[in-house]
Amino acid sequence: MFVPPRSRLSVLIFLLLLSLPAAWAQTPPLQWLRAGNAYTTLEKGELVQYTLPAGGRTTLLGSAQLVPAGGQPLKVQSYAFSADEGQVLLFANTRKVWRYNTRGDYWVYDRAKKSFKQVGKDRPAASLMFAKFSPGADKVAYVSENNLYVEDLASGETKALTTDGTRKRINGTFDWAYEEEFFCRDGFRWSPDGRRIAYWQMDAQGVKDYLMVNNVDSLYPFAVPVEYPVAGEPPSPYKIGVADVAAGTTRWMDIPGDPQQHYVPRMEWAAGSDELIVQQLNRKQNGSNLLLCNAATGQSRQMYAEKDEAWIDILPLWDGDYKDGGWDWLAGGKEFLWPSEKDGWRHLYRVARDGKKETLVTRGDYDVMEIAALDEKGGYVYFIASPTNATQKYLYRTRLDGKGKPERLSPAAQAGTHAYQLSPDGRFARHRFSNAATPPVTAWVSLPDHKPLAAAAPVAAAPGKPSSRVEFFKVKTPEGVEMDGWLVKPTSFDSTKKYPVVFYVYTEPWGQTVQDEYGVSDNALYQGDMAADGYIYVSMDNRGTPVPKGRAWRKSVYRQIGQVNIRDQALAAKEFLKRPYADPSRVAVWGWSGGGSATLNLLFQYPDLYQTGIAVAAVGSQLTYDNIYQERYMGLPQENREDFVKGSPITYAKNLRGNLLYIHGTGDDNVHYQNAELLVNELIKHNKQFQFMPYPNRTHGISEGEGTARHLSTLFTTYLKTHCPPGGR
Repeated sequence: MFVPPRSRLSVLIFLLLLSLPAAWAQTPPLQWLRAGNAYTTLEKGELVQYTLPAGGRTTLLGSAQLVPAGGQPLKVQSYAFSADEGQVLLFANTRKVWRYNTRGDYWVYDRAKKSFKQVGKDRPAASLMFAKFSPGADKVAYVSENNLYVEDLASGETKALTTDGTRKRINGTFDWAYEEEFFCRDGFRWSPDGRRIAYWQMDAQGVKDYLMVNNVDSLYPFAVPVEYPVAGEPPSPYKIGVADVAAGTTRWMDIPGDPQQHYVPRMEWAAGSDELIVQQLNRKQNGSNLLLCNAATGQSRQMYAEKDEAWIDILPLWDGDYKDGGWDWLAGGKEFLWPSEKDGWRHLYRVARDGKKETLVTRGDYDVMEIAALDEKGGYVYFIASPTNATQKYLYRTRLDGKGKPERLSPAAQAGTHAYQLSPDGRFARHRFSNAATPPVTAWVSLPDHKPLAAAAPVAAAPGKPSSRVEFFKVKTPEGVEMDGWLVKPTSFDSTKKYPVVFYVYTEPWGQTVQDEYGVSDNALYQGDMAADGYIYVSMDNRGTPVPKGRAWRKSVYRQIGQVNIRDQALAAKEFLKRPYADPSRVAVWGWSGGGSATLNLLFQYPDLYQTGIAVAAVGSQLTYDNIYQERYMGLPQENREDFVKGSPITYAKNLRGNLLYIHGTGDDNVHYQNAELLVNELIKHNKQFQFMPYPNRTHGISEGEGTARHLSTLFTTYLKTHCPPGGR
């Protein structure tokens, strides 16, 4: 859902903009080559290769080679190798589609022939999406203007595999809701033999448009439509088709169930070219079926099913490596690796292809937070977990046969947050480490001994000196809920004085704010240093946040977002404010997106506790947010509308007693500006005075336009200092 620029994408974009250490975000992506001991990356506009363990560097494509005949040098955003690594597909001239640059131009460079060729040059400029080589590297498939095409690289002949694509009938990619909530973007897959392409078709014709009004880019305002199904509206119906590349015909898969009451967020070839494997979720997302579909006949059969009393998270939602597809097959396609929370923890299972046998691979009272690598030859799965501290992350491995115990590979002396990019065989990894007091460092290590490769590729360390001003703590509410938190005290702290307290919140299932990593307490909206100015800055993770504390913790908010999470935060804040140096007369709370919603709920539901709130891009009414997110966590409003109402800030707006600054972009396609006007209308109705700042045509991140960032931070800082003055008293 929404997190702000932490948004899910908002605790994804703010949690990627604010929470992720800057040096980590700047680490260039890499791609492993087939040999397993070499990787490639883009450096200063060139494609380079590093070979491990020595770390020798080779330029594969220099800047001089990235100039099309008669053209300008390509500014390459990403690239992909053909299966034989003889050709490179380069993505350039990119354009944003909603929040990601997934549209642009593609070029093929033949390394042997040293030839350079544009793909899809007869299509409109910068209109190609998700281009990829066929397994034989003789063709490239891509989406353009919601149709799927295949181009023969030798002849240049292009064939349209679909011709009915429109803004509302979408082939090979997805509508807004699937992209935002399931991370579904690339919507087609080559068969391993290169004869077929499986793809999604989304029919959004029945989905109502949300109209965003652009008042600033022309003399006359104009509407920007977005197909956006709100909670209670049925999803866009889907189809899964298998196109015969030679014949240009499509066979539709016969998937049971009403497509307007189900979702298909995952589809891959089932370790061969004869069958597809499909994950189907019911409308409430509390039932998951795995189906095998015959590519030739379209017939499908269920082979594995699972239910949950709350909801089921699909793999790409908690492990970003799978957002562009992928399925972990074992034993030559006879088994696959599958996650489940059925025993109360997120664990990995080996599941037989017929679904009749499964083996628990990871065992114990801990959550698998991410699958780092699968080394079937060596017999191990590598994963991220943190059994004893929910604010940290470590690399573990265990036997794939389920008979081993988890073995921690991250160094015992490095307490904090670890991230890894493992080679395909698990021998090498790019290791990134930081904690709240240690700037992030990146180095290459061998595994499983975790020894540094001294002469390998570059080692990057963030500038700055270690800082220990972040303190981690635990707080237990009167209801027995123990929550993790961090705080930063004023620089010139005097225990005999009382200081204002500013709480940063997100609180929903898409955002963990308490993480032991460098920069976790940074506030990009504040001009200056909050600690130096005399604020106590605090954040706490309530029940329902996606921390590794087990299924019951995460799903305790089912049908109670806006109630359970808000009560946890408020009760924990009351406990914190009992500290002798906390000034209960100067208490502020702020958040963005889901955190904005929490800020409003806290300010309205607990007006005796919080005097000041700054809410950005908040959902005022849960009935206005998209169906995939809201129904996953809250159910269907047709059945329990009262829960949506009880959890919505506008229900409690009449209780406002303190100071409120509300901020929203009028061009927000995620949490629509409608929420702002609904909230403003309700506050006016009850004669509640507040400050409101709409940003014309800005999106959910409020980042577009000259001067926007400075204006927003000035507004935030001035309001906080005015209504929650800093300094000890």
